[in-house]
Amino acid sequence: MRKRIGVLGSAVLAGLLLLMSCSGEATETVPAEEVPPVAEGEGVAAAEGVVEPARWTELEARSGGGKIVEVAVAEGDCVFEGDLLVMIDPGDAELAVERAEAALARAGVELARVRTAARPEEIAVSEARLEAARAAVAEAEASRDRLNGGETEADVAAAQAALAAAMAEEKQAFTLHERTMECFTFRWNNEKHTICPMLGRPEEGARYAWHATQDSLNAAEMQLKAAENQAGTQIRDANAAVMAAVAQESALQAELDLQQAGSLPEEIAAAEADVGRAEASLLAARVALAKTSILAPFDGTVVKVSVEVGDTAAPGQVLVVLATLDQLRVRTKDLIELDVVNVAVGQPVKVTLDALPDEPLEGQVVRIGDQEEDYRGDVTYPVIVELLQDGQELRWGMTALVEIGVE
Repeated sequence: MRKRIGVLGSAVLAGLLLLMSCSGEATETVPAEEVPPVAEGEGVAAAEGVVEPARWTELEARSGGGKIVEVAVAEGDCVFEGDLLVMIDPGDAELAVERAEAALARAGVELARVRTAARPEEIAVSEARLEAARAAVAEAEASRDRLNGGETEADVAAAQAALAAAMAEEKQAFTLHERTMECFTFRWNNEKHTICPMLGRPEEGARYAWHATQDSLNAAEMQLKAAENQAGTQIRDANAAVMAAVAQESALQAELDLQQAGSLPEEIAAAEADVGRAEASLLAARVALAKTSILAPFDGTVVKVSVEVGDTAAPGQVLVVLATLDQLRVRTKDLIELDVVNVAVGQPVKVTLDALPDEPLEGQVVRIGDQEEDYRGDVTYPVIVELLQDGQELRWGMTALVEIGVE
């Protein structure tokens, strides 16, 4: 930032500040003799007036507002157009710009891709990948066919044979055990007797052997179920592998067809539209970022600073008031329509300040408002008066009597 002029402590120096431009040079005025003063006795249009800067503005927090991270000026400072006045935290806005730039880059790459025809080497690569996919389909189908043709059936058949053998052994062991349980009845010496000759150790041995064959039978049944489940799983996996290989082949075939055919016009148009949207988003993000730096729109004096570092500014909040205090003029407030028709640019004006009634100033009309204003029920038109003399005691907002010499 350029060097600024600080607030002057005394009233005399403050008055000099109002008469000097930001560059330190005296404000250029029109020599008084070039505009004749309002003569006594001639027609005069009188109105109330107020002293105001030739240019002033209230600089507001734009976009979403935010935390104040820098206040670069103080009241009374003289600044130049483009100088930094207040900085709002730019973190979120900078991140938004980075994201928008990345999105635009991706959209640009996609647009370049759809606009560019596939090179011969790219087509050759796609063709090779397609051939590999076709080979994978053939291999998957062959593996599935082998399973369906008997590889899994042999395992199931072996398990079924083992189960049949276990069932036969269990039946035989059961029969042997049942025989050990047989008892015989006979008469001896006229008495009836019953004996079970195999009870005891023979029966226990037969029972243990029978239980062992039951365990073997259970194991054979489980083995058969496992073989059947494994066969089903293998076949399902083989079918899934065939479907996946076919899907891959189809995708590669479609990719090759697109490469050979090139992009459709609507695809190119859609990619171009994506780039346009990304550019608009980036522009909006950059504008939002720029709004975090409140800059002076023209050379002038800082009249008011409403925030400090650490404050949170709301959207639309006035942060700084900037004005050209070295270029003061007078604006009429109640010049009615019956009088304004007699006023023309260049006519002489006498300005008498309410605060300095004994020191009238001379001026001339430099602009007449084109649109009416309502003032206390009257239709009025503002007239801008340029002062032809340095009024060292002039202050923004002072009231005055404005007398315009008319014919």
